[in-house]
Amino acid sequence: MGSKRVFITGGASGLGRALANRFADAGYSVCIGDVDDGRGAEALAELKAKGTAHYVNCDVTHESALQSAADWLQSNWGGVDVVINNAGVASAGGIGEFSMDDWEWIVNINLLGVVRGCKVFTTLMREQGSGHIVNIASLAGLIYPPKMASYCATKAAVVALSETMTLELDPDNIKVSVVCPSFFRTNLAESVRASDPDSQAATQRLVNKAKLGAEEIAGRVFNSIEKGEFYILPHPEGRSIWRLKRLLPFNIYRARMLKQTARMMTKRPRS
Repeated sequence: MGSKRVFITGGASGLGRALANRFADAGYSVCIGDVDDGRGAEALAELKAKGTAHYVNCDVTHESALQSAADWLQSNWGGVDVVINNAGVASAGGIGEFSMDDWEWIVNINLLGVVRGCKVFTTLMREQGSGHIVNIASLAGLIYPPKMASYCATKAAVVALSETMTLELDPDNIKVSVVCPSFFRTNLAESVRASDPDSQAATQRLVNKAKLGAEEIAGRVFNSIEKGEFYILPHPEGRSIWRLKRLLPFNIYRARMLKQTARMMTKRPRS
């Protein structure tokens, strides 16, 4: 195929769908994977109006589903240039209250779902001699607020995985990027599992009240991917707080975060 090719997990809604549209606007052939076939059909119709597109049902908790997507891309498009491991879910709750079943649920999707995508598509990209793997983490993978231990842990692991991969895959001509956005308006809050109503409400409020939407984040992320950047932090305030964490003595950073997160967790919407 003449155009570049991208595959995006969780591509039927939220950031995944916004990224799919941004890549389509840039002339890419776009393949999206998702578990929601209804939303997948809607997203596919949107993408086909712009160019070449395809949808596959893809549950990232099964390596075979990702392998099937890779096989389709190889057979029909001759491979893939960019793979975005985007599928993810949200969680909130204290370390003593969040259940082990919910821990296993989020680890299986947010971490192992990315691992499966990296494993499958590294093999394909090595065979074709090039490629770019983009893992969607979160600012919560760099900065760790209270009552988000399970979410932070999975996203921090995705950052660590990506840092390892960028060194490991450099000899194979495979680029790696990791995306760490702050809160933005998306449907991620639909999937949130929380240990208590206050944690659920706080998470949904932070998502729904965010200044930026998925389309704006997708545009910034696309530009950074095209530049081949490794760390992609699309929010300026996210970059600032990450710099503070790296530069300040931890006791000073910790004191600031305690004050800031206390306000964040206790703020209530006006009635």
